[in-house]
Amino acid sequence: MAFLCSQSSCSFLGSCFVLLCWVLAQSHIASSAVIMSMRNHNNNHHHRRQPMFQTNQSSCALFAGTWVRDESYPLYQYSDCPAIDAEFNCQMYGRPDTDYLKYRWRPLNCELPRFNGVEFLLKMKGKTVMFVGDSLGRNQWESLICMVSASAPGSQTQMTRGDPISTFKFLDYGVSLSYYRATYLVDIDILQGKRILKLDEISGNGNAWRNADVLSFNTGHWWSHRGSLQGWDYMESGGKFYQDMDRVAALEKGLRTWAKWVDANIDRTRTKVFFLSISPTHYNQNEWTDDGTMATTMAATSTKNCYGETTPMISGGATYPIGAYPAETRVVDSVIRDMQSPAYLLDITMLSELRKDGHPSIYSGDLSPSQRANPSRSADCSHWCLPGLPDTWNQLFYTALFF
Repeated sequence: MAFLCSQSSCSFLGSCFVLLCWVLAQSHIASSAVIMSMRNHNNNHHHRRQPMFQTNQSSCALFAGTWVRDESYPLYQYSDCPAIDAEFNCQMYGRPDTDYLKYRWRPLNCELPRFNGVEFLLKMKGKTVMFVGDSLGRNQWESLICMVSASAPGSQTQMTRGDPISTFKFLDYGVSLSYYRATYLVDIDILQGKRILKLDEISGNGNAWRNADVLSFNTGHWWSHRGSLQGWDYMESGGKFYQDMDRVAALEKGLRTWAKWVDANIDRTRTKVFFLSISPTHYNQNEWTDDGTMATTMAATSTKNCYGETTPMISGGATYPIGAYPAETRVVDSVIRDMQSPAYLLDITMLSELRKDGHPSIYSGDLSPSQRANPSRSADCSHWCLPGLPDTWNQLFYTALFF
């Protein structure tokens, strides 16, 4: 039977069909990260900006989307920032390309608000932000200092470096940005000359975190280190000592200790708590060539890591890309969901996985000339250049704080 309609009704149905196709196309882009970010934002934080397309979701999927070129980036120059460590200062140490600085994250169905450092200082006046974790937390901490400093270049500042805590103060506003080094979050004690990773204890570190107004935690990379990079000699759990155990299981034990401590000790009516999801590395070129694309950079012939990579990956769509720490990511998500007052998960894993071009590689002040000459062994494909990807983490952090 033929289906007949008037000109107006056919036009309406045609529009509906086009709209349905657009929605189905967008849903193909969505991944597990979309579901996670939708849940986080629907439960805790609502994005106040109007989405470009109104859906039945009341919030923006911040952590799923695409990287787009934007000539107004970067948000600051490395030469103007007082806080960048040599290992992150890629331009100072000879990185020849700059295209990696020109990408902006565009979330699904919305746009991120432009970072405004003066607004940040005014809204945080008299308060303390503390990043707690490993060197990826330090990467983010230094990025935020640079971003705020670029917006308030005349503000009086003071910086104190220490171990485990370093602090940068904007004196005119009474704002403190601190980094507390705790690679596993839980405590490490010395017993008879041996380093004991105490999976059930965190108070030794935690006492330093109690009075912050905003806390951002991270951990992940150090749990898998072995050999000379391993940060402990024995693990202790339930009163027993272990020379080793399944590392993902150990991570979960440590994170559950952290989660219980946060629930018991942090007053959530005055302190906002964030957790930065696990930052991916790019040491294995198969992560971005298994989908059939051709590696076109020098990395294709000279190394099998991030060296020579100059452009982001194109989003694969339905799943986390290869190498995005799926087991550890599931642990982080599970622990946070089980908290009495869940931390806000800043789920940067997938969007960071796409940025194989953002690492220091051999352009790090930590490397000797002989190391620079051997990128297959020496390239840093774990940390991130500044300016660079952590600036986007902080744009998302800023959005979650204030919008």
